[in-house]
Amino acid sequence: MTGKGGALMGLHARLDRPALRVWAKHERDSDGWLPLWRHMEDSAAVAGRLWDEWLPLSVRRLIAGALPGGELDARRLVVWLAGVHDIGKATPAFACQVEQLAEVMRGHGLQMRSRQAMGADRRFAPHGLAGQVLLGEWLEEQHGWTVKQTGQFTVAVGGHHGVPPEHGQIQALDRHPHLLRTHGPSQTLWKQVQEELLDACADEFGVREHLAAWRAVKLPQPVQVLLSALVIVSDWIASNPDLFPYFPEDVPRTGAERIAAAWAGLGLPGPWRAEQPTGDVQELFASRFDLPPGAKVRPVQEAAVELARGMDEPGLMVIEAPMGEGKTEAALAAVEVLAARSGAGGVFFALPTMATGNAMFPRLLHWLDRLPAPKGTRYSVLLAHSKAALNDNFADLMRNSRRIAAVDVDGCEEREWRPSSRNRCAATQLVAHAWLRGRKKAMLSSFVAGTVDQLLFAGLKSRHLAMRHLAIAGKVVVIDEAHAYDTYMSVYLDRVLSWLGAYRVPVVVLSATLPAGRRRELAEAYAGKATGEAAASFDAVAQAGDYPLLTAITPGGAPVMRRPAASARGTDVELERLDDDVDVLADRLETELAGGGCVLVVRNTVRRVLETATALRERFGDANVTVAHSCFIDVDRAAKDAGLLKRFGPPGKADRPQGAHIVVASQVAEQSLDVDFDLLVTDLAPVDLLLQRMGRLHRHLRGGEEQTDRPERLRQARCLVTGVDWNAAVPAPVAGSRAVYGAYALLRSAAALLPHLDGGREDPVRLPADISPLVQRAYADEFDGPADWAEVLEAARAGYEEHRADQAERAATFRLDVAARPGRPLFGWVAAGVGDADDTREGRAQVRDSRENLEVVVVQRRADGTLATVPWLKPDRQGRPRAGLALPTDQVPTALAARTAASCGLRLPIQFSYADVLGQAIDELEELHIPAWQVKGSHWLAGQLILPLDEDCQTQLAGFRLRYSKSDGLEVTRA
Repeated sequence: MTGKGGALMGLHARLDRPALRVWAKHERDSDGWLPLWRHMEDSAAVAGRLWDEWLPLSVRRLIAGALPGGELDARRLVVWLAGVHDIGKATPAFACQVEQLAEVMRGHGLQMRSRQAMGADRRFAPHGLAGQVLLGEWLEEQHGWTVKQTGQFTVAVGGHHGVPPEHGQIQALDRHPHLLRTHGPSQTLWKQVQEELLDACADEFGVREHLAAWRAVKLPQPVQVLLSALVIVSDWIASNPDLFPYFPEDVPRTGAERIAAAWAGLGLPGPWRAEQPTGDVQELFASRFDLPPGAKVRPVQEAAVELARGMDEPGLMVIEAPMGEGKTEAALAAVEVLAARSGAGGVFFALPTMATGNAMFPRLLHWLDRLPAPKGTRYSVLLAHSKAALNDNFADLMRNSRRIAAVDVDGCEEREWRPSSRNRCAATQLVAHAWLRGRKKAMLSSFVAGTVDQLLFAGLKSRHLAMRHLAIAGKVVVIDEAHAYDTYMSVYLDRVLSWLGAYRVPVVVLSATLPAGRRRELAEAYAGKATGEAAASFDAVAQAGDYPLLTAITPGGAPVMRRPAASARGTDVELERLDDDVDVLADRLETELAGGGCVLVVRNTVRRVLETATALRERFGDANVTVAHSCFIDVDRAAKDAGLLKRFGPPGKADRPQGAHIVVASQVAEQSLDVDFDLLVTDLAPVDLLLQRMGRLHRHLRGGEEQTDRPERLRQARCLVTGVDWNAAVPAPVAGSRAVYGAYALLRSAAALLPHLDGGREDPVRLPADISPLVQRAYADEFDGPADWAEVLEAARAGYEEHRADQAERAATFRLDVAARPGRPLFGWVAAGVGDADDTREGRAQVRDSRENLEVVVVQRRADGTLATVPWLKPDRQGRPRAGLALPTDQVPTALAARTAASCGLRLPIQFSYADVLGQAIDELEELHIPAWQVKGSHWLAGQLILPLDEDCQTQLAGFRLRYSKSDGLEVTRA
């Protein structure tokens, strides 16, 4: 319960009868209750177990470093704060809420008005704030602390319901002292009971003799956040009646028996305890990854591991290397070293999209399977995005984990067992732990792959933000595709990096195309801005043009750079302009594909994808043109990705088409898919994204260095750039591209590529050598574009700067402040925040500069008016049919039918993101409200907007005609 060793009496033995009658919990259905002393002891016991068996070493070290007695002091403090967190329930404002329990307290002299008589004034004394005030008074009056000294400790009590109090709330409660102690004869008894409970906790949890030394402590704000979060977790676990039964208990237990039974039932997997990998880098990679026979570790990968081993202390590492160079494996190898050195207990792998998160999750599981660990070790794992439950890999883990404790704390889980259940533990090593499935708790899992939104939420003022910080403070964080985040997202990312630096969290940032200025911003965000002579080292970071490049920095330190060689293989890509005309494109492809071959055509908008595909099918036939974009239902999108990998993946793993084939895709082709094409046609895009697209061109050797297995005409890598009026005095990108990327980024890209567009065979883009020069030129502060472009470029630049400033200003509205000086309490830490922040369309809109998206579940309405799942779905992995499953509206559909319908989620395109259209669409969709689907047992469909298509897969919505097909996805036209 508290400090190891020392005899413990238990709180009950330390208290007189009035204090023993103060209540903390009441269950209306059963009339069961829990006295405050019991909940205090339960919470403290849970905190001790969390510290000993669950909390990563890195977090324990950080808290211990702020206290004179090191880790022993830190454990005492955590246990004590968890024990006293509900002292605010020993007040009339709280106790009056259940009349029969209040009457018992009155019978022991603790007088109070009824809840009705107390009225609205009760709102000034929420029990967390009341507890903060009472604990502060006790420290001041009994132990000689000053007001300035108490707040940094007591805020963990005041904020244990997710929001640290604000100064105005504290002052308002000061004006209503009767809410803490009833005026009159019983006022003294109220104070006596409150002090008696706090005295008992100080003695029972072993802090009394340490309080004098703690007066001199100035707790860093990151430590205050972690203490707050640990109090919250302890309270949530101890508040679960399945684990900690209410009185009267059916089986009386001692305090020790009570915590032992609850902890065994909960069965939380402990943290990862990484060990420093021994041997050389080649041996490490061979043991962790599936290297092809004879494969050698690449220079970037070896440099990443050696840099992780050689840093003064774990910090931030930025890995810039070409597409296909093995950055993911380099990151995971570095993670293992950094975790061993730092004591981190897990990993969060942050990716830009759900699709990239889904692709990463099985790779993470495969790596985990190969990590050395004692027999019987269990790790908690999570796929972190809003549709994770539809991912087969994650669903398997959840099925295998169903008999683990389920704690219904924040309303997101089902209680599936009680401590008396015989089967409480999962047999699998990797588990999606049931208690860690709530939306506020899931990120506490040790190993997480998910969207970057989950990381950015840590920079957003929101309720229970401390929980998000605890979740990342004990991990190594990997941020993939760092170039993919715009100014708005970067405002949040930089602030999160500053907190990660304060927590001493190791971070690995990956990018193939990172502008040098952004590299410096990331380093300064993590380590803190340097001044004076130290700033020169950051200047070097911003000026480095080497590629590949590794940059490392520790909090408050100076950057270190490593310049490994690129792997031996490179690709020369000839660039060529192509007029933006589908007939011109079709004519050119007929010539290029005369001998067969596979072409990727990338368009910047879905409309252009569909228009292009229609025209090309007229020339090449439906079977030879494939469409891929973001407007497919989820299950079809996943099937599209799998189909692309099956046909265009690496040699030996793909069944490549024998004749000519064209894939027309949107930006979904830029990331995550290991696909390989003979020819690339692309709309003009920002140069870093163009280079990502070129990474899908001649990605693998086919027939050796000469590419002899490719059609003869296509053995030289070529990229045709279109989506631009190249005949204008200044190239004019098409309107759709300007709407997506802005004119300035497109013109900068075109200018950077001009030497290669004009150079033909003599001046190709040499990958990877030209990646960094092109990116730096396109994003440099000083730009030397063609003189005759100057006027157009300047106008575009002004618009771009205005847009960036607007993004930064709007993002700052709810952005968390930097950590304040040590000792300053967290009062008002998330004031003026957004309330709850989670992975919903509203939540994502807070950390991404995008219009609010509308997501629907697509079903089919049959001729008789009944609903069913769409008719083209293939059977699931168990062979069960999924097409045309009945979806009755008078009851909850079967589990298979409901999950199948949920897997047909669709994010409607931008036309439905404008406020008036969005509102009209929601109104029309809510006309199909199915009450039978809104019950607790309908978790797949409850709260979903249902979009029914007719038997021709068409419908109308908010003035638009919608048509859906398995081959082309959603097509939207004006009705």
